[in-house]
Amino acid sequence: MKHDPIAVAVLQNRLRAAVEEMGEAMLRTAYSQILNSSRDFSIAITDAEARLVAQADHIPVHVGAMPFAARAVLDAFPSMAPGDLYLLNDPYHGGSHLPDLTAVVPVFHDGAVRFLTVVRAHVSDIGGATHGGYNPGATEIFQEGLRLPPILLGQGGVLRPDLVRMLATNTRLPRDFSGDLAAMFGAAELGAQRLAAMLAERGAAAMQEGVAAILSGAEAHARKTVASWKDGVFHGEAVLDDDGHGRHDIAIRATVTKRGDSLHVDLSASDDQPVGFVNSSYANMRSAVAMAFAFLLDPETEKNDGAFRPLSVTAREGSVVWARDGAPVTLCTSHPGNEIVEAIMVAMAQSRPERTMGGWGRRFRVALDGHNPRSGKRFMWHLFHARPGGGASVNGPGWAAAGEWHSAGGIKFGSIEVAESRFPLFFARHEFREGSGGAGRHAGGDGAELDLVIETDRPVRANTAGDGVRHGSRGIAGGQDGLPHDYDVLRADGTVRPLATKEVGVVLHPGDTLRVRSSGGGGWGPPA
Repeated sequence: MKHDPIAVAVLQNRLRAAVEEMGEAMLRTAYSQILNSSRDFSIAITDAEARLVAQADHIPVHVGAMPFAARAVLDAFPSMAPGDLYLLNDPYHGGSHLPDLTAVVPVFHDGAVRFLTVVRAHVSDIGGATHGGYNPGATEIFQEGLRLPPILLGQGGVLRPDLVRMLATNTRLPRDFSGDLAAMFGAAELGAQRLAAMLAERGAAAMQEGVAAILSGAEAHARKTVASWKDGVFHGEAVLDDDGHGRHDIAIRATVTKRGDSLHVDLSASDDQPVGFVNSSYANMRSAVAMAFAFLLDPETEKNDGAFRPLSVTAREGSVVWARDGAPVTLCTSHPGNEIVEAIMVAMAQSRPERTMGGWGRRFRVALDGHNPRSGKRFMWHLFHARPGGGASVNGPGWAAAGEWHSAGGIKFGSIEVAESRFPLFFARHEFREGSGGAGRHAGGDGAELDLVIETDRPVRANTAGDGVRHGSRGIAGGQDGLPHDYDVLRADGTVRPLATKEVGVVLHPGDTLRVRSSGGGGWGPPA
């Protein structure tokens, strides 16, 4: 059927406006620092078949996995009603990792589900053995936090207060959790209202035809791009530092086959799943592959279900990229998510190097848990400052302090002044780490340096979760690797305590300084 291109473009932009408005609502109503300052959330709209229709520019590794969450809800609840409110986080039932809650709201018209609005947000705490949602000591998922397969959390557009209270009680910050949950469903309901208005105006048949045209257009653009790449079978590898339980140099291996206008990624040769939390859930693995593919496409190509139709994926259950049910996976959105992208980029540099980028910095997070003497209350703070550098490309140097592959600049470090006013912390230093980006025809972006002074009246506990102190950001197409991370604690008495990437219960005393030297991005092309 021939479509009016102007009408299709108008619909596409209205859908995009809806997801962007949902994102603004989420940002302005969320309670916790990780959401209202660092913006660790994402927004999407799917159709009734769980196909990605529209997304906002938030966190890439979230969005590629959200259709799996939508599908899990549709499978679990084949009979829905207007006003139903669904929630999940379980990595083995449509989720990525436990800290990422996903709210799903169906949109009805003429008695049938036509669309789903989806909001995924990383909450500050999800229970479990350690604060902050990351447990480097975990050997099974039950030690990581509260597991939620798809559940019906509310009806008639109203959340059940008893269920919300039960969930919040199982976290360390129940007020923030409840507020963030309300913000998620508020944003999802706003999107549902915008879609309902479009359906009332256009009718379901016209909307479905328009969406089909949008997806087909994205597919055509993607296939045209892929067809311009060199055919062949290409291999790439990326390596994790360790799993936190004594196993080192865990390899992610990608075999990428390019034929005509299609691309197949095979991760089956990746190492077996380790004991620790660096395993990936299936949805997260698929999202990481889709994220790498999206980075290779033209920026103007809409990243929806149509754009990913040229891509197919093979993986092996029981490997680090697709762990068996029960394995810990909390670090997966970062690692091995970043390494999946990196392995694909290394492979594709042999086909179309000018489409690839140098490696972006790896994630090395710190979560602080303590008592705030100003408020007299417990506080929890997640390190999103001092971001690592982005990778360079054929177009120029990498962006300094831009973050990691999986966020690609979507996560912000927030205002230092606001952080100092909300938490008992003093940013004595926060600046670029000059020379940390890998050399190349274009250098990787510099990381950052942070000196953070603890201003509490009693000890604070810190957990670390990350990678990249042994392996720096990968140089691509002849570029050099960026410098790896270097974190430590300068004690008030002058002694220095190095920080590993996977530790639990590190005690920081009043007056101690957390010193962060984050990694630079990988260079692109041989240095001059």
